[in-house]
Amino acid sequence: MSKITMNKPIVEMDGDEMTRILWGMIKDELLTPYVDLNTEYFDLGLKHRNETDDQVTKDAAERTKELGVAVKCATITPNAARVKEYDLKEMWKSPNGTIRSILDGTVFRTPILVKGIEPCVRNWEKPITLARHAYGDVYKNVEIKVPGKGKGYLVFEGEDGTVCKELIHDFKGAGILQGIHNTDASITSFAHSCFKYALDMKKDLWFSAKDTISKKYDHNFKDIFADIFESEYKQKFDEAGITYFYTLIDDAVARIMKSSGGMIWACKNYDGDVMSDMVSSAFGSLAMMTSVLVSPLGVYEYEAAHGTVQRHYYKHLKGEETSTNSVATIFAWTGALRKSGEMTGNKELVEFADRLEAATIKTIESGRMTKDLALITSMSAPQVMNSEGFIKEIRKTLEAV
Repeated sequence: MSKITMNKPIVEMDGDEMTRILWGMIKDELLTPYVDLNTEYFDLGLKHRNETDDQVTKDAAERTKELGVAVKCATITPNAARVKEYDLKEMWKSPNGTIRSILDGTVFRTPILVKGIEPCVRNWEKPITLARHAYGDVYKNVEIKVPGKGKGYLVFEGEDGTVCKELIHDFKGAGILQGIHNTDASITSFAHSCFKYALDMKKDLWFSAKDTISKKYDHNFKDIFADIFESEYKQKFDEAGITYFYTLIDDAVARIMKSSGGMIWACKNYDGDVMSDMVSSAFGSLAMMTSVLVSPLGVYEYEAAHGTVQRHYYKHLKGEETSTNSVATIFAWTGALRKSGEMTGNKELVEFADRLEAATIKTIESGRMTKDLALITSMSAPQVMNSEGFIKEIRKTLEAV
């Protein structure tokens, strides 16, 4: 059979550690035999980010804005230990945070449901989609390590010469300071993305923050969402038979745990990071979660919601066998290929993405899976596959369809 042709390139961002190994396996076994991949490659591995002073991350994001679709492998966000391990010039910021800042989008994450992998929360019957604001908070923070006694202030100097100044803390000894920010423009984009996505999916939308404590920062989110909903979306929601409401994040957690699922849960950047991991783990595995960054300009960046699987990578380097779940990374590729096909009118590419996803799910439901799923499945005697073997089993299923 001739390979499927891609009419337009997409951005491909390679990553780190075990997910980088899986990235190559997926391309070799599941993509290049069937699709004449047309990608513009950017190496976002930590070593290359360090060599380019992280310019490669910015270049990849800017090119994504131009091409409209990207697929990204998981990457390392370095801490002090990583700085030493990789001999880094500095502790580079999260590449995901950098990309999200440039694209100014919202991250939508949804569990991948398969028969035999029941949620830990027994009343969850439908997937819960996390809508994560993709700008600001701790991902764009500024930090100071306070050496000793003194006063820490939050200061804003306006262009007109006005100065706003608030005492943060009167330090009696050493400590730390952190400054975070957001913008009304980004919050507005976040709100529009959430309301539009809820209408597209015909699902109820919840938004949660902590305005009772953060009476200016979080309250600003709450007010902007409320204003936009009332002025632009309330009637459309009523006509679609769906609802929107705001609640405190601790209340949202309690409600979510008792719900049957099926809603879109919008959170600020860090809250969404944490809650999406909670939801994905409760539904089965961190590797069973789709993730797409959608910008207000109609740009899409697909990635896995999990990290680089460091522990498995170290085993791989020792020549030891691993059983790493590649499903979310596979679905990142299928999401990007499908969107590219939709944008360019390439029906073959869309259908291939659908078939590959179906083959992946069918492989698991037939009892062939990685160790993380075998440990939690309700199936009897599942066949545990190693990292490469699982991907090859998916190829067999794909070709048998």
